[in-house]
Amino acid sequence: MSVKKGIIVRFFIVYAFAFLMLFLILGAAVRTIACDGERWRQEGARYKRDSLVISPNRGNILACDGKLLASTIPSYTLFMDFKADGMNKDTLYKYVDSLSICLSRIYTDKSAGFLKKHILEGFSRGKRWYRIDARKLTYNEKKEIENFPFYRLGRNKSGYSFYEQVSRKKPLGSLASRTIGNIYAESDKGGSCGLEMQYDSYLRGKSGVISKQKIAGRFRSVNLIDPEDGYDVKTTIDVNIQDITESALLNKLMEVEADRGCAVVMETETGEVKAISNLQRREDGNYVERQNFAVSSETEPGSTFKVASVMVALEDGVADTSYRVDTGNGIWDYKGVKLKDHNWNKGGYGTISMKQAIAYSSNIGVAKVIDTYYGDNPSRFVDRLYEMKLNEPMDLEIPGAGKPKIKYTSSSNWSGTSLAWMSFGYETQIPPIYMLTFYNAIANNGKMIKPYFVKAICKDGVEKKKFSTSVINPSVCSPKTLKKVKEMLVGVVEFGTARNVHSDHFLIAGKTGTAQVDYGKRGVRKSHQLTFCGFFPADDPKYSMIVVVWSPQKGYPSAGAISGGVFKTIAERVYAQSPLIHTDPFSSDVDNCKIPITKDGDLQSLKLVMDDLSIPYQEKDADKKHPCRWAFSEGRKNDVLLKPHKISGNYMPDVRGMGAKDAIYVLENIGLQVNLSGRGRVASQSRNPGDRFTPNETVVLELK
Repeated sequence: MSVKKGIIVRFFIVYAFAFLMLFLILGAAVRTIACDGERWRQEGARYKRDSLVISPNRGNILACDGKLLASTIPSYTLFMDFKADGMNKDTLYKYVDSLSICLSRIYTDKSAGFLKKHILEGFSRGKRWYRIDARKLTYNEKKEIENFPFYRLGRNKSGYSFYEQVSRKKPLGSLASRTIGNIYAESDKGGSCGLEMQYDSYLRGKSGVISKQKIAGRFRSVNLIDPEDGYDVKTTIDVNIQDITESALLNKLMEVEADRGCAVVMETETGEVKAISNLQRREDGNYVERQNFAVSSETEPGSTFKVASVMVALEDGVADTSYRVDTGNGIWDYKGVKLKDHNWNKGGYGTISMKQAIAYSSNIGVAKVIDTYYGDNPSRFVDRLYEMKLNEPMDLEIPGAGKPKIKYTSSSNWSGTSLAWMSFGYETQIPPIYMLTFYNAIANNGKMIKPYFVKAICKDGVEKKKFSTSVINPSVCSPKTLKKVKEMLVGVVEFGTARNVHSDHFLIAGKTGTAQVDYGKRGVRKSHQLTFCGFFPADDPKYSMIVVVWSPQKGYPSAGAISGGVFKTIAERVYAQSPLIHTDPFSSDVDNCKIPITKDGDLQSLKLVMDDLSIPYQEKDADKKHPCRWAFSEGRKNDVLLKPHKISGNYMPDVRGMGAKDAIYVLENIGLQVNLSGRGRVASQSRNPGDRFTPNETVVLELK
């Protein structure tokens, strides 16, 4: 064979071998894909080291001033894997004593000996997911544990791991808890109720993806997609007003042992809900937030609805506030059914004006007016209610919100008595917040606006989306009618069923409502729903409010005394601190200038404040060489008189009229112990001024 032929043969053999290998490789690849592909895909999934999901931080829910209402807090449970690849018996036994001692400092209810025995038991059983203790750990405790003996060797050698759980914490406790809402235990499910549920898409954020890549012989985490933390939701809730509202409602519910109650405070001009409280009594007698009654309860509004009925009559011009109606002896036989006023057992009201019918809350008075002028055409009455938008559903941002139900004359359940009963708030269902929306329209010069709970969606402190006032009805009635309705609502408080709601500091307008919600059985106490809805100050409304109390067990079920009492307490406390109301307390108009109530106390502090606020004052018997530190203050028509108040270390001083801070300083500075009750200024002290006392004696101060 020639050299040339030999070379060709060798090339042919090499190429043949190469083609044979290629054929075998392709065949193996096809066989792997076609026959064994699923098995290898499952095996690969077991050891997959990339595309791990990173959960984002859930956004916060904030009050209107930025205070935290709800925030996400992670917690951790400690486990050990005794089959970890690097686990070594000798190493475990070497460190188990010191590890147990360190762990006992975290789990204080467990001794080091108990923990050692517990760990070794798990090791002997070869457990892979062995819980060291059930207590949930904080992030700081987790980081501390990671540096404990044995654990600091790393997870592969020590087998430790943490199971992370995310919980939603509310730093301000129960304040507006049901409205804020909750999240599911499985955080990936998001919000379960309230604003947490409504704004879950903003709060939850977006998950990231992390890849495990082998770099320099070690697997390292590399972010493929960075997680995006959730947006913050800034609410309309004012923490101070919320605290006042919840405290006043809780105190009254406990006093009368009511089944439940709710209260909502709304800013008149904007519709911002500044406070909302829903409390229900548990079996143990304590009150908690379980359901958002203010938003969800579709209940008969009772006499608060009479205002809408009278507004219809006034707007149509069929009757005026001076219109006289005969209520008789308090019992009216209406189409075979006896309709009663609340004072029927005292002889009724006789002949009264329509204004008095509202003030005294006469069922007969209102029903007779409506029946007289709409009895032949009841659809006209209902149409007027619809024109006011009283039946208009609103998107209230709270999942599970109720809707108003005002039936029409064509409804299957319309009867011959429906018109009269509807006129005073029965045979209709209206959630409390809808009734508040109507009364707020009266306060807001006739403009009906939607209540709302969220001001803005924020990211890193920057508002990304803002929410504003939404108008439902630009005018529920004419200005002429509106003026008359406002006068009637003031009359309810000044000389009607809500006289105990009267405030010496400002005008309150509103209406009581009592609805029987459980007609009961013979011998069983009947249940009532007691409502007061109104606004303040009546001459320049800044806030509207509704208070509803269900089934009080103690005392007479009076809407004015119970719900109205809560309303007055909230209104006066809000009035005292609200910048909306006190925008210019010291006007340059001398005739309108009101000198504020001033506490007794430190003279220099009093002068400093009054100088800063330009409040005129005079000092009586001022001694410039030996000035007195303490002063009595006396508000006069045009100024404040400051009189010296000398404190002797041998006799009980008079601290009545002082604030708590100054009173405590004075008494403790002369060696006395102090106990306080109430809030405001010192109204009384347990020891009379001028009495001799002994050191360390306790003095009780009552503040009002």
